[in-house]
Amino acid sequence: MTERLTLTPGQITLPQLRRVAAGGVEVELDPACDAGIAAAAALIDKIVAEDRTVYGVNTGFGLLANKRIPREDLATLQRNLILSHCTGVGSALPDDVVRLVLALKATGLARGFSGVRREVIDALLRLLNAEVYPVIPSKGSVGASGDLAPLAQMAATLLGVGEVRYHGEILPAAFGLKRAGVAPLVLGPKEGLALINGTQVSTALALKGLFATGDLFAAAAVSGALTTDAAQGSDAPFDARIAEVRGQAGQIAMAGVYRQLTEGSAVRDSHVDCPRVQDPYSLRCQPQVMGTCLDQIAHVAAILGREANAVTDNPLLFTKEGDVLSGGNFHAEPVAMAADNLALAIAEIGSMAERRIALLMDPAFSGLPAFLVADGGLNSGFMIAHVTAAALVSENKGLAHPASVDSLPTSANQEDHVSMATWAARRLTDMTGNTATVIALELLCGAQGIEFHRPLKSSPPLEEIVADIRARVAHWDSDRHFAPDIEPILTMVASGALRRFVPGLLPDGD
Repeated sequence: MTERLTLTPGQITLPQLRRVAAGGVEVELDPACDAGIAAAAALIDKIVAEDRTVYGVNTGFGLLANKRIPREDLATLQRNLILSHCTGVGSALPDDVVRLVLALKATGLARGFSGVRREVIDALLRLLNAEVYPVIPSKGSVGASGDLAPLAQMAATLLGVGEVRYHGEILPAAFGLKRAGVAPLVLGPKEGLALINGTQVSTALALKGLFATGDLFAAAAVSGALTTDAAQGSDAPFDARIAEVRGQAGQIAMAGVYRQLTEGSAVRDSHVDCPRVQDPYSLRCQPQVMGTCLDQIAHVAAILGREANAVTDNPLLFTKEGDVLSGGNFHAEPVAMAADNLALAIAEIGSMAERRIALLMDPAFSGLPAFLVADGGLNSGFMIAHVTAAALVSENKGLAHPASVDSLPTSANQEDHVSMATWAARRLTDMTGNTATVIALELLCGAQGIEFHRPLKSSPPLEEIVADIRARVAHWDSDRHFAPDIEPILTMVASGALRRFVPGLLPDGD
């Protein structure tokens, strides 16, 4: 039986949104939002009845806002708005992102500041719960005035226009509405504008990036500890006193993580008196670098948590005072900058992991066989696995360039500063995929390195992860087809399975 998930508009949590993205839940709204929805819709009716001029209700849009629209054309105005804004291009957004878009748009409208009828909100939720997902092109939004083109494609589905994806099959939107039990809508005043104004697509893409970053971050903490032990690195840099005198919260937390992961290692005990004075930074400075990344993840999580609960269309209705105010909540700068910050963290996590892989390849440093394979020369071992990691890290360097600094005026200079949040968030999927692969390669290298120290054992947590790896991939005795070894470990990283080693650490829920 499908689990029900009740969302309270304005109070939605990141763990709830993770569940929405994953699918398999039926979303419903807290009934407490009903009164606010009805009051805002009634205010729109009152404005129309009084023949007041209000932007988006009975005017044109953007530079055409000074054009008054007759009452008999108001429904056509909203329909035309939707259809004319369906200009998105590129591959379709994946199901997990579309689930988030539908949920975020429905709950944002349900805050009661947008003036849409309950049946419009219910239609979005019926699509979500029936797994009928609008086909939304991924390109075409600059993140102000909201995600216009992609949200227009979502809204067009409610009119019976466009296409939907149902269990992987592409269907005409009209067929999809029937499967969801929704009749094509005739939009009322302002409803089309409320549907396409907003940051829901950018936010959904950024949330996907945030959740994936949490999964790979946990795996990177484990892989870094594993490599440290395999390379006979020191655990002295993880001493709590070092972190405490600096006072950075992320560093303090990560020093504790590395102590917990490495405690009890016989490999470590075997080289306590070795002549090496200091380790390279990719081992020694893990608490500092990963701690900084953790702080950035927490910062991004806080911003996206607020944005997921925000009202971001325009104009907004304040029913208590009877006011309709035009502003700029659709400007997605918070999402753009948050995504840029997250991109930096993703790139750094992968960059440091690649450097640790490089250390394991080098027998002069690690004391292990070159490229982690016996009978080197006949066997190349992990030589080109490291090259793959280097290629992915280099790609992420380019992708990490801030998107939010690039603004291009649109709408005849009415919209003269835009956020580029949609691209800022969309590239995170490629970046997290790259870094997750680098971490998977480091886990394979680390497990191989630990096994060269047998019969000595690593710490209990690290031996557990070695066993997990070996349950999926055999020890590398001699060269074989490498590609099939990567996929099961990448799946383990991307699934979030290694979050169990860092419980309570990540702000998006475990």
